[in-house]
Amino acid sequence: MQDREHLQLLAIFPYGVAGLAALFSLFPLLYTTVGAIFIFAARHGTAKPGEELPPEFVGWIFAVIGSVLFLIGLAMTICILIAGRSLALCKRYSFALVMACIECLFIPFGTILGVFTIVALSRESVKALFLTGKVPG
Repeated sequence: MQDREHLQLLAIFPYGVAGLAALFSLFPLLYTTVGAIFIFAARHGTAKPGEELPPEFVGWIFAVIGSVLFLIGLAMTICILIAGRSLALCKRYSFALVMACIECLFIPFGTILGVFTIVALSRESVKALFLTGKVPG
């Protein structure tokens, strides 16, 4: 019974961590914006006498890196949400365990959640819950 309560609690907290991950995944869009400004300036800008405009490829580098980092952050957010749902339904044990390990990289809240999730998922009684597929409650 105590394992079911722990899993129910652990299934709630990933939503908060996912919200923070979603918020921080928006920051790379600043690089994308800077890249777009560089691209626009290289194509349509006029340089002051004695100065040169930045080359267009620099803007593309910024835009691509910013977009890729944003997409990685978005994918991590979705995976954290799926892991929380997996804990609630007692399904996808391996996925939940791997995501708990990855969440440990998100200091401090993800680390706390990841460690508690790893500890809970390491118990034999919790493994049995996942094997039988019984939903806690």
